Amino acid sequence: MTDIKIAKNLLRVEPSASSIASQRARALKAEGRDIIALSAGEPDFATPEHVIEAAFDAARRGETRYTNAAGTPALKAAVIEKFKRENDLDFADDEVMTGNGGKQILYNAMLATIEEGDEAIIPAPYWIAYVDLVMLAGGTPVIVKCPVENDFKLTADALEAAITPRTRWLILNSPSNPSGAVYTAQELREIADVLVRHPHVAVLSDDMYEHILYDGATFATIAKVAPELKDRTITVNGVSKVYAMTGWRIGYCGGPAPLIKEMVKLQQQTTGSTCSVAQAAAVAAITGPQDFVKPRTESFRQRRDLVVSMINQARGLSCPVPAGAFYVFPSCADLIGKKTPDGKVIENDTDLVMYFLESEGVAVVQGAAYGLSPFFRISFAASEDELIQACERIQRACAELR
Repeated sequence: MTDIKIAKNLLRVEPSASSIASQRARALKAEGRDIIALSAGEPDFATPEHVIEAAFDAARRGETRYTNAAGTPALKAAVIEKFKRENDLDFADDEVMTGNGGKQILYNAMLATIEEGDEAIIPAPYWIAYVDLVMLAGGTPVIVKCPVENDFKLTADALEAAITPRTRWLILNSPSNPSGAVYTAQELREIADVLVRHPHVAVLSDDMYEHILYDGATFATIAKVAPELKDRTITVNGVSKVYAMTGWRIGYCGGPAPLIKEMVKLQQQTTGSTCSVAQAAAVAAITGPQDFVKPRTESFRQRRDLVVSMINQARGLSCPVPAGAFYVFPSCADLIGKKTPDGKVIENDTDLVMYFLESEGVAVVQGAAYGLSPFFRISFAASEDELIQACERIQRACAELR
């Protein structure tokens, strides 16, 4: 293998920190360790039964062959109807497509538009994949740090300062992974006012956690808030989170037809299409009963409140209350420089999460992976018993630092 040259763009990319943490947790479990993994962004609910039945029925009908690269007519129609029903966005058939999860949609968009030296503005903390997908396309991520004092959200002034003639994209994510931050319509309007002055900048709006909101927060997406930006906005969503369908791998988007055409062309030459049976399941999810969504969100809210309360009782940790998604992003600034019982200095948030894993068997993800330190991410998409045990272990680990 030493004679095989690896592409420089791939060498710039790091393995997913959340995946590594989850893999490490599984490996330790396999060794017999008592591990609680709060590292994966995956609902612990089952896929709704009617969705599973739809997939079964599709397979029995023989819907097991290739589909159009952009998606089956039924799924595209469901996506169009969803955008109209829930977001008041009108898309034509050639303005929507599906992909193998939201991540492929993002990759298609970046690879279709970015050339060497082009820039994409990414507010931090950010979902890990954004930076790597931009670099895979040959672009340069421009990271704009969004401090906890701003609720981890990008401001109009910070955006204005980051835009250059090479800027091609602004990537927005609300509700946010990892912080749970939710942009209001007014905040998006202020961001849009900046973008109006810079017509060379397109927007990718990742709305994957749209329905997981708390405390009366309302969802807003920039293509609706600023209709004048719709023809340069890709609105991305999927069935993974709200319908507990992470393994089904169905994402979708709406955007300008010329860009969608190029993204579909790229998909034709990579994965070809998404799984036919999974597409039938996604149709059932999007068009079927939605009455389970609120009770599941309420369950997440209760878990959020539990985790926030217990983490804030841990010495040296400070945990903001997220308005959406199913993560908390506590600050561990007061623990940097402390020593573990065996004398190791906690020099950064990566050291801290490794200490939690090795000493107490709790897997979380360091804030450095999301572009903002010293923080770490906890997924509270786990059972209440697991969350209580994990938080008690974190409290104990923090108390033992000196």
